[in-house]
Amino acid sequence: MKVTVVGAGAVGASCAEYIAIKNFASEVVLVDIKEGFAEGKAMDLMQCANLNGFDTKIVGSTNDYSKTAGSDVAVITSGIPRKPGMTREELIGINAGIVKEVAANLIKHSPNVILVVVSNPMDTMAYLTHKATGLPKNRIIGMGGALDSARFKYRLSEALGCPASDVDGMVIAAHSDTGMVPLISKATRNGMPVSNFLTEERMQKVVEDTKVGGATLTGLLGTSAWYAPGAAVSEIVRAIAQDSKKMIPCSVMLEGEYGQNDICLGVPCILGKNGIEEIVSIELSDAEKANIEESAKAVRNVNALLADAIA
Repeated sequence: MKVTVVGAGAVGASCAEYIAIKNFASEVVLVDIKEGFAEGKAMDLMQCANLNGFDTKIVGSTNDYSKTAGSDVAVITSGIPRKPGMTREELIGINAGIVKEVAANLIKHSPNVILVVVSNPMDTMAYLTHKATGLPKNRIIGMGGALDSARFKYRLSEALGCPASDVDGMVIAAHSDTGMVPLISKATRNGMPVSNFLTEERMQKVVEDTKVGGATLTGLLGTSAWYAPGAAVSEIVRAIAQDSKKMIPCSVMLEGEYGQNDICLGVPCILGKNGIEEIVSIELSDAEKANIEESAKAVRNVNALLADAIA
């Protein structure tokens, strides 16, 4: 399998590193607009191959998409962070232009590619990718739910005082501090509800800590996180590469599922060689349904800022 990662910054390089270390891809192409940057990152990573025991070939490219030809999966991490004095409309307008151009270049050289969108605001950028490319819904995947669910499981294991491998949990809806919906009612420790072990107050703290997971890291690091996003992407790409039929929450175009239409939101999906192979329906409480509705409203408000980019 050949995988392209666009954007060789911390997140993109982390994606490439984890994909290579897991040793399921034959080649990873890193693309960046900064002269020599992707080539340097690729060389640095390749010098880890013997040390980390992987055979994946990693190559870099300065904005030459011909090197991405024949990619099975492409990951879009490119975009800029919000700068002081920049309005949300300006940020979305700039990133929308970047994501549109990147998606077009990828499809030009790899017409059957499956796109994994990481660029923020992620749900809106996934929606834009659908509108700009016209690809079938199974071939555009927003990464957010995979990352948010990993952060949820970290907080659950922390609260339970147990290994992360003991817990299972899922976060759906929007990839944002206010929009995500951690499904604490369905979280388990070795198959048993976490409510058997935690008080209502402690469970609520897990939910709230999960929702501000990204902001907490930004406050500590002074920038966005990169290790967990890279690992989340690598699990999505591996599920596609190995046709594993693994269930991972992803942001996908909804057409009536979960009562939503014409919007990308995080929901549980079965991933395989065709990308999104099934959207899984799960029973939700009235409160959880209401939270999804509120999350969808917020995402639609952001999507409305894309009018010029979609036109």
